Amino acid sequence: MQTVLSRPLSILAASVALAVAAPALAEKPHDHGHDHAHGHGHDEAHSHASDEIAKGVFKDEQVADRPLSDWQGDWQSVYPLLEDGTLAPVMAHKAEHGDKTAEEYLAYYRTGYETDVNRIEIDGDRVTFHGAGGPVSGQYEEDGHEVLTYKAGNRGVRFIFEKVSGDEAAPKFIQFSDHRIAPSTSDHYHLYWGNDRAALLQEVTHWPTYYPAELSAEEIVQEMLAH
Repeated sequence: MQTVLSRPLSILAASVALAVAAPALAEKPHDHGHDHAHGHGHDEAHSHASDEIAKGVFKDEQVADRPLSDWQGDWQSVYPLLEDGTLAPVMAHKAEHGDKTAEEYLAYYRTGYETDVNRIEIDGDRVTFHGAGGPVSGQYEEDGHEVLTYKAGNRGVRFIFEKVSGDEAAPKFIQFSDHRIAPSTSDHYHLYWGNDRAALLQEVTHWPTYYPAELSAEEIVQEMLAH
């Protein structure tokens, strides 16, 4: 099962250690518009604040640690949907409104989404990764958060958890990013994992992305198109 988690680790092996207070990253964050959190059902001011946060504009005092329960549930990777052509309408939609062709967006998201961990279960403090070599799991505890400042000037937050027990092949650290900065139930997320906490913070081009397992492929497409 170690090979299941090997791609992120091999990418990160060459990364150098960095100060974790507020690293300035050379790359701008991924720009997929469907990954923004929205303040449905709230007043206009709150919705505006949520939109600003989703764009990476927020104050340090707005950031608060989050419990693993924010990501509880059974989650599916969207990478297989990209590979089998299901997300082609999403790529075409992005090309209509963005600065890349559909083929260029496809290549961009293939790099971002790529993973053979096609399912993740989060139950209490236990995280189980389902990959090509079979499932591995670990128990994780909160390890704070890090605010990242990108070259473009906007910012993001990684919420970090450290393995305290479990399978050796399970990663030592997992870092969630879902365009939220305080306790809130997540509707999808990007997950970074590996054994080097600092090096993971440098990773900005590979972000396996997970949606609830109960959603159909068509529902995921509609969700992406709606945002």
